[in-house]
Amino acid sequence: MRPAGRGELDSLYFSYPTFAAKAVPELDGIASTHKVTIVGAGPIGMTAALTLARYGIASVLLDAKSTFNDGSRATCIARPSMQIFDRIGAVAPFVEKSLGWRHGRSYFRDHQIYRLEMPHSDDEKYLPMYNLQQQYMEQYLHDAVTAQPLIDMRWQSEVTGIATAERSAMLQVTSPLGSYALDSAYVLAADGARSPMRSMLGLRLKGENYEGRYVIADVQMDHDFPTERRAFFDPAGNPGGTVLIHKQPDNIWRVDYQLREGESEVDAVREDNIRARVGAILDDIGHTGPWALEWWSIYTANTLALDDYRHGPVIFIGDSAHIVPIFGVRGLNNGIADAHNIGWKLGYVVNRWADAALLDSYTPERRGATLDVFANAKKSTRFMTPPTRGWALAREAALSLAISHDFTRGLANPRQMQPYTYADSPLTRFPARDGEFTAGPVCGAAAPNVRLADGGHLLDQAGDGFTGILFSANTPSDEAADLLQDLAAADPKFTVHVILDLDGAIASTYGAGANTFYLLRPDLHVAGRWRSLVPDEVRRTLAAGLGDSAP
Repeated sequence: MRPAGRGELDSLYFSYPTFAAKAVPELDGIASTHKVTIVGAGPIGMTAALTLARYGIASVLLDAKSTFNDGSRATCIARPSMQIFDRIGAVAPFVEKSLGWRHGRSYFRDHQIYRLEMPHSDDEKYLPMYNLQQQYMEQYLHDAVTAQPLIDMRWQSEVTGIATAERSAMLQVTSPLGSYALDSAYVLAADGARSPMRSMLGLRLKGENYEGRYVIADVQMDHDFPTERRAFFDPAGNPGGTVLIHKQPDNIWRVDYQLREGESEVDAVREDNIRARVGAILDDIGHTGPWALEWWSIYTANTLALDDYRHGPVIFIGDSAHIVPIFGVRGLNNGIADAHNIGWKLGYVVNRWADAALLDSYTPERRGATLDVFANAKKSTRFMTPPTRGWALAREAALSLAISHDFTRGLANPRQMQPYTYADSPLTRFPARDGEFTAGPVCGAAAPNVRLADGGHLLDQAGDGFTGILFSANTPSDEAADLLQDLAAADPKFTVHVILDLDGAIASTYGAGANTFYLLRPDLHVAGRWRSLVPDEVRRTLAAGLGDSAP
């Protein structure tokens, strides 16, 4: 919602473009089977399209709207998502515009009770978190999409029907220029929490709904607090509730506040009530200057997901597959990981570099990531929005103790998003090898992007395929050379990096010694690692990553 007298897209800081529908071959009766069609051109859909383009895969990208999503939506981009934006060639404007941060503060009434410090090393390329409004995210990704000739972007194109077969799907698409059928070998449904694609296929999200209700209000003000997440429990500006505050570019501040039990949602979103409540919260944080109201909405916390993210040729990504609470900024970042995960796998399958069985790993990996998010988000949600009087009393006791005792302060931690470890993935064949290491990323974990001596970063040297990292005191042995040759023959995108400095930062970060080998997946998670090279296991790990289901 916007203040009275302003239009739906009349923003204080962002100018929304309008995209026209375009003439397409199907309107002239020219039919063809597209390799991949993506329904929904938000950040998730565009990330998927750009990932596919890295593998030379053309896609059709459909969106029913004529512009970007409006209002205050996703605001926090985690380090792994920035790494993905880097991989797909879109990261530069994100870095330039966004506000990076790594700290947070939690307060109980007027006492600071917790100081969040997210893990970070000066050798890392990106900070743990960046704040940026979703409109800018969509603009920057769209700029990258329009520069990519393999992506056929179609605005004002609504999918109104779908029929699936074993190996393809037929979409019915309606635009202002007419309606047409669009045949596609694969369809990625990235059409959001209210997914029409999900409804048309008769699928339902399952899980839990929570009682707590929050109002989101974006305000523009000149306020000098640093870029940190702030959480307030039982503040004077919202007694008995919780308040979250995030700084964004263009002097926009996102204020989330919990509604009181029994408070009417209709009354809560009236503009006069929004201004009164936000004004009280701003007074509470010491802001006495002018401020302007940009936008507001209301939401509840949910943990909902599909049982299976794949329905024949249709694969669900982002909010169409799962809905998570906002606490810990997991929604957008989980969806970005979905898009990149299925993007590289479809790239390999469509190019026939991997067996179609590789796609069977998508649901176990990404639904596993969702369930991990649920486990953490439930803890945060029960603390942020207690579901019962008992939980509320327990929270008040914990917060009261936190004023003078350390042992309860961690409960006020919103558990910020961390990349999921695919330890139980069908692609992770030899996790027991982790026991040989005393440091470094475990099997299935995201690999750290360590700084190189020349100022670059290790993972920037990785290609779009599987990557081998061999630690060697000198020239690789004949056994290692034969292995690398076999890996390159199996994966046309395979690259290898030999690290000769066994006393350097990279070896230390990866817990490596002479003859240590890491095999990284195209999404830069660890497929496997060996303290001392075991060629047969390495070959079998790559085979699994290429869709071989043999043990």
